[in-house]
Amino acid sequence: MRKAQGSWEKRILKSLNSMCTELSIPLARKEDDATDSQSHSLGQPPCDAFLRLLDGRPVGEQKELLNKWNEMGTDEPDLSLFRPVYAPKDFLEVLINLRNPNYENGDSLSFRTHLGLIQVPLKVKDIPELKEFFVELGLTTGQLGIDDSTQVPPELFENEHVRIGQKVLTEQDSAAAQQYVRQGSPTALRAELWALILNISSHPEDILYYEQLKTNVIQHDLLVDSLIYKDVKLTASNDDYYFVFEDYLYQVLLCFSRDTSVLSHFAYNSASPPKSYIRGKLGLEEYAVFYPPNGVIPFHGFSMYVAPLCFLYHEPSKLYQIFREMYVRFFFRLHSISSHPSGIVSLCLLFETLLQTYLPQLFYHLREIGAQPLRISFKWMVRAFSGYLATDQLLLLWDRILGYNSLEILAVLAAAVFAFRAVNLMEVTSLAAAEAVLADLSTLKVMPLLQIFLFATVT
Repeated sequence: MRKAQGSWEKRILKSLNSMCTELSIPLARKEDDATDSQSHSLGQPPCDAFLRLLDGRPVGEQKELLNKWNEMGTDEPDLSLFRPVYAPKDFLEVLINLRNPNYENGDSLSFRTHLGLIQVPLKVKDIPELKEFFVELGLTTGQLGIDDSTQVPPELFENEHVRIGQKVLTEQDSAAAQQYVRQGSPTALRAELWALILNISSHPEDILYYEQLKTNVIQHDLLVDSLIYKDVKLTASNDDYYFVFEDYLYQVLLCFSRDTSVLSHFAYNSASPPKSYIRGKLGLEEYAVFYPPNGVIPFHGFSMYVAPLCFLYHEPSKLYQIFREMYVRFFFRLHSISSHPSGIVSLCLLFETLLQTYLPQLFYHLREIGAQPLRISFKWMVRAFSGYLATDQLLLLWDRILGYNSLEILAVLAAAVFAFRAVNLMEVTSLAAAEAVLADLSTLKVMPLLQIFLFATVT
């Protein structure tokens, strides 16, 4: 896993480096720093062009950026030459090629009965284990997303659930809040409950820290800024739900790229931040820096991790803190190679195993026509369904991610979507036709799908 992650990181850096070379642009411009002695070169792989710190944002440009900080969405920089460093489908190809060398011995042992694309024999939960893990999603437990529908009188569940939520907030009990949102969070309480679960506060020093990051954005021009702009323009700006938050997305993501505190999550992440060295000092740790400063290179769709949070938080520093905590707890696992149960490899395997075990006819049919289900569902999972579900449904799903401290529910929902559309999918004869059947998930109701898949139709 670590070897594959290392190879993947080299590919990402090579892609970024070749873009720099093609466009003849540096990776960073740092204020008041025009000397060649400060040029940097990338340590892995070595490359002079990769991190060349040149002469900084001119003062006029800094003032202009500061003045339009709250309306950056009106800016129309020419990004035609920039391209995403990678897209989810590129990452999927890497995961498909993962192999356990201990299994490459020619005989068809146990795991070879797995007919999906993922060929790494990790332990994933089966339906009985999932039922036990997600016990609060059971048919006899009240759920926001089901029991607050117009047909159900609020006095039967909703009113009492809201009352308990208010009590949890009054007591400021983080563990109780996490348990509470397993049944869904009332819209009016969600922002406070999530902040409580994530231990986010609004202390003056937190606001000051955000302002320092903002100053860093104003003074330092990074190549990743253009990648962030490009990603927002390609994704959130074209989304019916999220286009209104374009300014917030730029603010949060540009600050995020400068935040060195994000580096701390690499202590429990299989990935490594890209490291660069001052020219001539390659390999000497005291001359090493990270690029970008947070160690995270954005990919196509990265901004969609932030977009749904804009519905909940309208104060930039609070929005920023929530996103950063969501990222270092959960989202990083969706684009790094590891054996963690919430890692993307395990999620892919869980999804394929659920389909193959409980919907074998559908699985085999799609496989036979060259429409491996994972090729369709991967993009949903890697973005935690952001941009695919209606926002109210997505937030109900993310309630459960926080409540169970696990991303496994993404794989279960992906399988449930296939189960829900199984009749139509059995009739398709190509990957394109299967994709067409599953092209629009915006009308789906998440909680009924999950409940039925886990507790009703499957034995």
